[in-house]
Amino acid sequence: MTGLSQWQPILQVPKMSLLIIIGALVWFDDAWSGPITFNSAIGLAENEFVLREQIVLNQSGDDPSGADRDRTSQQIISVLGYALSSDVMLIGVLPYIDNDLAINVSSIRQNRSVNDIGDLKLFGRYTLFRKNWPGGTLRISPFAGLEMPTGQDDEQDSLGKLPASVQAGSGSWDPFGGIVLTYQTLNFEVDTALSYQVNTEANDFEFGDVARFDASFQYRLWPKKLKGGVPGFLYGVFETNLIYKNKNSTFSVNDANSGGTTLFMAPGLQYVTRRWVIESALQLPVVQDLNGTALENDFILRAGFRVNF
Repeated sequence: MTGLSQWQPILQVPKMSLLIIIGALVWFDDAWSGPITFNSAIGLAENEFVLREQIVLNQSGDDPSGADRDRTSQQIISVLGYALSSDVMLIGVLPYIDNDLAINVSSIRQNRSVNDIGDLKLFGRYTLFRKNWPGGTLRISPFAGLEMPTGQDDEQDSLGKLPASVQAGSGSWDPFGGIVLTYQTLNFEVDTALSYQVNTEANDFEFGDVARFDASFQYRLWPKKLKGGVPGFLYGVFETNLIYKNKNSTFSVNDANSGGTTLFMAPGLQYVTRRWVIESALQLPVVQDLNGTALENDFILRAGFRVNF
């Protein structure tokens, strides 16, 4: 995809999502800076809720197979968290997915697509270690959860059943867990997370397990000096995501053209007020060591907001 056509999916996001964003910013008036590309390090005070809405455009079009595959995934990702106590937090993540795969079939260009709710993730996080000092804090928190098959995984079109990469859901129950470290000062914040997801089999197909290391650095750009009367803070954000995927398998036979390692670098910006945050980041792949003819990623664009209440 070239030119303006790459950005057309953004313009097709349902109008209701824009109304949700506008409404939340009007009605919810403390929020901290935090990572944009992962949710496990979201901070929250006791007995508070946090709502995050992100619009995500994921474009993959570098196809070494010769089939000229071009895959676009648009998602509206809703995240709701609740702090049971200062140490225990529960988080749910539910995406609405619009996937489209363009591919050459017998010299004819075909589009295969789906629009639906995706799989729901529920997880809990416990603050195992905490050290506070004037103007700063260090926290180490393990987390664990389950991705549940709430999305459809058997959609069909005129060509038959859609490929697993196009389906909105996986059909499988997939446990995951990891650990997150947060170091926060008045001027900057660092978050790192190490996680692993075990993907199980459904309908004779199994996505490969996923291991990832995420890191985020947020630095206050404005104001340079803290003072009263400032409505908000502007942070520059730089994140990295190292993701390793095992090979997919069908009928217990590994797919040689799936899985591999990808390293993303993601510059971003956040505007932070007492209760809400506006954020955006662009994930760019700097390393893609994929197996066989696995489809390579072009970019992932994220934009949205986060609000505490």
